Amino acid sequence: MFYKELKEFPKDFLWGASTSAYQVEGAYDEDGKGLSVQDVHTPPPGITDFKVASDHYHHYKEDIKLMAELGLKAYRFSIAWTRIIPDGSGEVNEKGLQFYHDLIDELLANNIDPIATMYHFDLPYKLHENGGWANRETIDAFEKYSKILFENYGGKVKYWLTINEQNVMINHPNAMNPGRIPSKKELYQQSHNMFVASAKATLLCHEMCEDAKIGPAPNITAIYAEKCNPSDALAADDWESIRCWLYLDIAVHGRYNTIAWSYMEEKGYTPDIEAGDMELIAKAKPDYIGVNYYATATVCASKNDGTDCQPRNGDQQVMIGEEGVYRAGVNNYLEQTDFGWMVDSIGLRVTLRRVYDRYHLPLLITENGLGAKDELQADKTVHDDYRIDYLKRHFHQAQLAITDGVELIGYCPWAFIDLVSTHQGYGKRYGLVYVDREEDDLKSLERIKKDSFYWYKEFILNN
Repeated sequence: MFYKELKEFPKDFLWGASTSAYQVEGAYDEDGKGLSVQDVHTPPPGITDFKVASDHYHHYKEDIKLMAELGLKAYRFSIAWTRIIPDGSGEVNEKGLQFYHDLIDELLANNIDPIATMYHFDLPYKLHENGGWANRETIDAFEKYSKILFENYGGKVKYWLTINEQNVMINHPNAMNPGRIPSKKELYQQSHNMFVASAKATLLCHEMCEDAKIGPAPNITAIYAEKCNPSDALAADDWESIRCWLYLDIAVHGRYNTIAWSYMEEKGYTPDIEAGDMELIAKAKPDYIGVNYYATATVCASKNDGTDCQPRNGDQQVMIGEEGVYRAGVNNYLEQTDFGWMVDSIGLRVTLRRVYDRYHLPLLITENGLGAKDELQADKTVHDDYRIDYLKRHFHQAQLAITDGVELIGYCPWAFIDLVSTHQGYGKRYGLVYVDREEDDLKSLERIKKDSFYWYKEFILNN
């Protein structure tokens, strides 16, 4: 639909940026922090680990000063569970608590709203050794952790996110499960237990934090049919239900998506549901939805002949197909990044419209950005016009979605600062701020503003 005039972004729009604890903080074993699954994860050859990352733990004041200079209205970050409770369920680490007090206070002193993610891929390793999310004791541990967060930060943090990209952890479990990769049956049990844990945290937040808002943050993308073949359309509906709607239908409506449940029944993946689980989930109503969006996906009909799963690597944005469900499709209308991810700015508008029309809750874009091979010039500049172009096009589509009637409350590009890409380390940079380090050479860790930093600063200033 074309409009004669676009609606403006709201005056209180949360222009922000995002990071996650394990990818940016470093200091993996300092001040009482325990080990998470990411701290024992073995990265691919030639890719750095997460032990130092961008050393935000020691540079947070400098980084927040840059956020203030950029004009950010919000900063979406995650709290490392193992800084707060080193083993995940035992004694509280006071130094870990203090770090996030200091971080949040520094944000507030600079008029930046903290948006805190409670869990972002970094399960305490002790809990992992005890069965991880497949063990219902982890639900109790997360509830205890949640209560500690709300007791300490509930009066300071207005926006909470429970679990980041739960659907990615289930569909792409390799980086989150050191050692043996769980079966699909086990993964869907993990997922159910996360639903229960998230519901308990949501109820606690509403009970303990006056005026705070809380919601989930899955990786959501519209799924396209490769052709106008009705069988392709059916495959797209199936995969969108399994990959996306399963996780939001539970969070918002308190029920399993019917197509996704039929899939789990057919495959033998249905989880064990204990008495009272669904009633608890149904009571826990989110206040808004976080949307991590990078690109759409295109699929076609399954052939169900043993060839549906393509013999290539996939990740949260690169579909690989599943036997009897869908095949990865080709979309020649879209560009592709150097790292194989599609670029679809219009797809952001499509995705936002589908999510809002389905759930009618405020939406916050919690991740969206371009990973690229940024180069630091001799004069300490980084010319990332490609990132400016990417953000410009996506911001425009967000404004169109607002004009369509979507209640969009904020936009937090990934990422504020260069951080460790889970799969490609520092070879794949997302930040508005460059960090002077390489995979095996920490160099100076100097923060250097990219061209996109200056462009975004001007954009925020003019809303």
